[in-house]
Amino acid sequence: MASFSLIRSSCLLVVIMASSLMSAFAGNFYQDFDLTWGDGRAQILNNGELLTLSLDKASGSGFNSKNEYLFGKIDMQVKLVSGNSAGTVTAYYLRSEGSLWDEIDFEFLGNLSGDPYIVHTNIFSQGKGNREQQFYLWFDPTADFHTYSILWNPQRIILSVDGTPIREFKNLESIGVPFPKNQSMKIHSSLWNADDWATRGGLVKTDWTQAPFTASYRNFNASACVWSSGASSCSSTSPSTSDSNAWLSEKMDSTSQERLRWVQKNYMIYNYCTDTKRFPQGLPPECTATNTS
Repeated sequence: MASFSLIRSSCLLVVIMASSLMSAFAGNFYQDFDLTWGDGRAQILNNGELLTLSLDKASGSGFNSKNEYLFGKIDMQVKLVSGNSAGTVTAYYLRSEGSLWDEIDFEFLGNLSGDPYIVHTNIFSQGKGNREQQFYLWFDPTADFHTYSILWNPQRIILSVDGTPIREFKNLESIGVPFPKNQSMKIHSSLWNADDWATRGGLVKTDWTQAPFTASYRNFNASACVWSSGASSCSSTSPSTSDSNAWLSEKMDSTSQERLRWVQKNYMIYNYCTDTKRFPQGLPPECTATNTS
C-alpha cells in the first residue's frame, strides 16, 4: 500500500510538473511581454491571458517581448480593430536592434467599414527591406481571433495565417541575398495612426469620432531559440525551448505549397517581385531565382 501511494504521488508530481511546463510554454503576457508605450493604453487582462492595445487621437500603444530570439516558430492570435479602421495600422513583427537591423513584418492596414484589411508583409536584412508583398484575407479579421505565425529558421522564413502559408522567403545567400540569421530579435506589436499612407495611399483619414480603436491578442506561443548573454538556448538540452526542434529544419510539404499558390493567386494584391517599374535596372535576385516565392 505504501509503495502504491508513493507511485501515485510520483505520477501526480510528474503531471503537475508537465502541466506547469506546458503553461509556461504556452505563454503568459505578464511573464513574456513588456508594455512599452501608450501611457496606459496597452493593458494585460484576464490573469495574463489577454492583451489589448488602443489608439486615440493623443497616442497609440505597443508592447514587446522580454526575450530575444534567434530563430523560432512564433504564433499569436489577434483580433483586429473593427468598424471604420481607416488610417490605423496594427503591426506585429520581429526586429533586432541597431542601424543594420533585421525585421520580419506583419502590418495590418485598416480600412473603411465593409472594405477589406490589407496585410502588408516585409522582410529586412541588415537594414535593407523593400521586399513588400500585400494580401487581402479570406475572412473578416475583426470578427474573431485568428492565428498569425512566423516560422524563422536558417533555411527560410514562412508567414502563415491560421496555418495557411501566405509567403515564403528562402535563404539565398548563395546568390548574394542577405538573410536574417545572425541578429537576435524581439517580438513587437503596436497600434498607431498612419493616415498619411495606410489607407488608399493616405487619401482616407482616421475618423477620430470612432476612437478609441482596439486590437486584442491572446494565445501567444513560441517554440524558439532564446538568445541571452551571447548564447542560444537551443545549444543546450533545456526543455524550456521546445519538446522538439523540428521547426529548425521545417519546410513546406506539397499541401502547404499548394495552399501558398492558392493564396498568392487569389489574394495577393502587390508583389515587389513583379514591379518592374520600381526596379528598372532589374528585379532583385531572389525574384528570379528558381523555385522562390
